[in-house]
Amino acid sequence: MKQVYFLTPFPGMVKTVVSESILGRAEKKELVQFHTKNLFDFADPPHYRIDDYPFGGGAGMVLKPEPVFRAYDEVISELPENSDSRVIFPTPDGKVFDHDAALNLSRCQNLIFINGHYKGVDQRIRDELVTDEISIGDYVLTGGELPALVILDAAVRLIPGVLNSYESAESDSFAGELLDCPHYTRPESFRNLDSPPVLLSGNHKEIENWKKKQSEEKTKIRRPDLWKKYNKLEDGIKNYE
Repeated sequence: MKQVYFLTPFPGMVKTVVSESILGRAEKKELVQFHTKNLFDFADPPHYRIDDYPFGGGAGMVLKPEPVFRAYDEVISELPENSDSRVIFPTPDGKVFDHDAALNLSRCQNLIFINGHYKGVDQRIRDELVTDEISIGDYVLTGGELPALVILDAAVRLIPGVLNSYESAESDSFAGELLDCPHYTRPESFRNLDSPPVLLSGNHKEIENWKKKQSEEKTKIRRPDLWKKYNKLEDGIKNYE
């Protein structure tokens, strides 16, 4: 069973999300087990502060190293010795997250998320503990919990057995070079809007051709960068053949 830990000053944010939907089902299936470590529990009395003013001046506060290192030490003591673990720090200056990164994390036995707050975290946390610094986009949030949950959701759904149909994950946008095609369901007609007849034809070859064409058109318009990569891949396959 995969073990996932969140080192955070706001464990309630995490618990609410991981108990619902696909993440909650993954835990019920005993494929993943979620844990939170409240950083305030590892701070020094009597004030239990987890942040302080930055050395050298400047605006904002910095997350102190002691609570994070202590929480991390407790996590490590709970995991099997020499087990496969990744320590993830969501940060705008990290490597941009993508499907390949999610797939890579889905194969790791233990995931430990360090959730930053305030202006930043003491650099010694990043230097000594973190294995993966990951960004979910070029913007700043108030804390690391939301990006950590985004990263987790993308990874957990790729664990075999989490989704009822793994084929669904394999055909999602970014699982390949093309964006996903449009999808339709019942009723066939709704408010004078009809579903594409080809999808109701039962002709599997025509359906697959339609889906591929739709994916190609969407990718060409919305993601020229992916379209360029796709064309290079297609040209390589044709030349190989």
